[in-house]
Amino acid sequence: MTSTSEYAVPAPPSEPPPLWFLTPEGFFALPLAERSEERAEQAEAFVRDLYSRGDETVWGPSAPYYAALAELLANTGVSYAALGLFSTAGDGLSPDGEETRHEPAEGAVQCAFTLAAVPTEHAEADTDVVAQGIVAALSRDPFNDVRWLDLPCGPAAACITWRQYRIKPELTVDGEAEEVVTAQIQVHVPFPTGPFTAVFTLLTAYVDQWPQFCEMLEAILQTVSFVDPAEDSSDQPD
Repeated sequence: MTSTSEYAVPAPPSEPPPLWFLTPEGFFALPLAERSEERAEQAEAFVRDLYSRGDETVWGPSAPYYAALAELLANTGVSYAALGLFSTAGDGLSPDGEETRHEPAEGAVQCAFTLAAVPTEHAEADTDVVAQGIVAALSRDPFNDVRWLDLPCGPAAACITWRQYRIKPELTVDGEAEEVVTAQIQVHVPFPTGPFTAVFTLLTAYVDQWPQFCEMLEAILQTVSFVDPAEDSSDQPD
């Protein structure tokens, strides 16, 4: 899988320090701008990218929806949010970008991916302690599948949760009640600069492709860095 986009989470002085990571092709970042005018403008570009085969009849109604969704997510403390859209027409999951886009009828799946930073009040050297505490806290719920991770950027705790929801008949196309199963993985990565923990969340209702989604998130986590990769590479000897 080729990573083509790099994101730096902005960091005002009173906010968490920045971190960097790469996302694979097929992820479309929502416009989490601070000003409503910026969100509206970026939402226009977002829907044209997401629905590249659409037209104004699709883009017009969609842009305000995604602008409102971006505002809602930003108000919850999310620093980055994206929709992942992938084709299943070939082997496994492939990015459904402009170069490889398939018709949805041929097979397509999607996921939601977000990043938030939560205060954990730890010292720089205490990332192991924070990760251990998160593992202990999450393990209290018997429905959580909690795992310890050793990432290139430091220790982390992963939590996988499956949920089943019942959709009322009046909300379905055929008027029949439906059961929907979702799978979610959250990875908590303590900042080595303290005192925050980054929380990466991937959620999907396309559980048949869950192993591939987990592999995709693992690839993203391998790129997480709390040091600007450009500065880090410039420090390496020729």
